[in-house]
Order: sequence, then C-alpha cells, then structure tokens
Amino acid sequence: QMCIRDRQSTGPQEFRKARDSLKLHYTNVIGVMAKSITLKTGQLMPLLGLGTWKSKPGEVAAAVKTALELGYRNIDCAYVYGNEKEIGAALKEVFDSGKVKREEVFITSKLWNTFHNKELVRKNIESSLSNLGLKYLDLYLIHWPHAFKPGTENFPKKEDGSIDYSDVHFLETWPAMEELVKEGLTKAIGLSNFNSKQIEQVLNIAKVQPSVLQVECHPYLNQKKLVDFAASKGIVVTAYSPLGSADRPWAKPEDPSLLDDPKIAPIAKKHNKSNAQVILRWLVQRGIVAIPKSVNPERLKANIDIFDFELDESEMDVIYTFNKPWRACPLDRDREHPLYPFKEEF
Repeated sequence: QMCIRDRQSTGPQEFRKARDSLKLHYTNVIGVMAKSITLKTGQLMPLLGLGTWKSKPGEVAAAVKTALELGYRNIDCAYVYGNEKEIGAALKEVFDSGKVKREEVFITSKLWNTFHNKELVRKNIESSLSNLGLKYLDLYLIHWPHAFKPGTENFPKKEDGSIDYSDVHFLETWPAMEELVKEGLTKAIGLSNFNSKQIEQVLNIAKVQPSVLQVECHPYLNQKKLVDFAASKGIVVTAYSPLGSADRPWAKPEDPSLLDDPKIAPIAKKHNKSNAQVILRWLVQRGIVAIPKSVNPERLKANIDIFDFELDESEMDVIYTFNKPWRACPLDRDREHPLYPFKEEF
C-alpha cells in the first residue's frame, strides 16, 4: 500500500513550489495513491506514466496491460513509434474487462513530422485514434518543431540519403492542432522538443494554449531553466528518457551511464530504494511528469513505487549538481535545420 503525505508547512521548498505553482493533486486509483498535476484545461495528468518508445511489437501489449494492473493511468504513445495498433489492442482488452475505464487513463500521442501541413494534421490524429481504438486523446503533441516532406515514408530521403525536409513552419501547423480540440478529437494540445523561443512564438499566436511540453529531462540534463520558463507560462513538463535511455540504438560505449552513477547510491540506500526510483522521485517532486519505458514487469512495478518517500532539499540539490548537460537524444541528423531546437541554451 503506497501512501503520500502532502506537507503544508514543512518539507522541501522545491516540492512546495512545484505543488503550489502547478497544483499537484492526489487521486486514489485502485488502492494506489497516484499523484497527478492539473493542466490548464483542468485535466488531471498522472505524474508517473508509461513510455512506449522502443517498446517492440510483441512486448508492448503485455507491458500496457501489466502497467494498468499496477495502477498506471498515463500512457505515452506516438504515431512514429509504430506500435499504437498493439497498444490499442491491449487497451481494448483492459477496457472491455471493466477493470479500468477509458476516462480513467490519460493517453497521449504525437503529430509526426510528415504531417505538419495543416490539411494533414487531422489525418494523422485519426490514424492514431484508429490504431489505438479510441474516440479521443487526452493530449496531442507536435513531436518536433521541424517538418519532413509528406508521403508514405516516416523518414523521407533525398537521393543523397539525407532527410527530405518540408518548409512548413510550426506556426502554420498550430491552428490545425487547435481545430482538433474544437472537434473533440483531443482534450489538450502541446509541444515536444521545442525550445523557449519556439514556445514563445506559439504562445504569441495561440487561441488554444499549449498545456504540456515534453522534452528529454533527467539529472544529467536537468532542464532547470526550461522547466522554470514552462511553469511561468502554466505549461506542465513531461520528461522523456527520464532514466537516460540506456537502450537507445545509437548509444556509444563512452557515454555516461546515469543509472550507474555512484553519487546516487547513498541517497538510494538511505531511502531503501533503487537509483532509478530516486531519479524518478526527483523528477515528480519537481512537478515534472516522468514516463519511463519498460516491458519488464518487475521494473514496471518498481517505477511506480515512488510515492511512499520524499527527498529532502539537500538531496534534491545534490542531484541538481549532476547536470553535465548531456543528451541521450541529441538528434544530430537534423542539427543544420533552421528549426533544430537544441542550439538555444533552453
């Protein structure tokens, strides 16, 4: 049985700040206290979710079913991951069983780069909804700020093998995202992998405001300035690769290994938790939604078991000092694109 104490006058300043500015809430889900955060739309988004990037067909359905049984109520998907159909089959099985209702699960998907043309935006969300077997999404994000040439390939190539980009700007795409909300295809919209200047551009034209920003975030890339900027605009941050994405296909032997960092071990030992649990706790205690990916039942269980302890202010501060900054997903392929988001400081 997990429990949470909501401290009113004591506890880490970081936790109180995040709680007060972003309205942290607690919802009871099948005996598991799952902490949630309130979006601009009034929706509750659970602070711990299941990531599905790199989850292979044949494994992802079992992971989704196990996660929902364990009390997960936040599933992060994307068209380009290529596994939404299998996720949809798992969701249908669970919803049909009556154990969990559709409205109890927060489900996200993302607009892929080949669908940035305003007339293609609806087509892409409809593909995701069809694959997932859903009538609506809780959140739909623009996956990257830059666009690829539309067509049947997710990664269209020129003759020289380089990516065939489109010159559609994300400011042309955003009004089509807003239409999806009006039509009831998604409850909220947001951005992924956008920097502060790009977010500001969207905010300047938005009739429907972005509710969420999804970016890579972990102790080696703590994103403090970007998280503070987002909070100042009422935007909730979701952390992808929160544990450093050790299984990323382009990993190099010399890359740092976050989960093996010896500086985390004393904190983990003190709380009788794993390094991964401490990292996830550090994120959610900042008011950041974490979406670790796993298909391993034991790890799925451990990842959500982070609401029965609290890091004190000194422990939070120690983990802040790990910042390198280092990216697991630098997207070097698109570095020369004018809308490449990671050249800015934040």
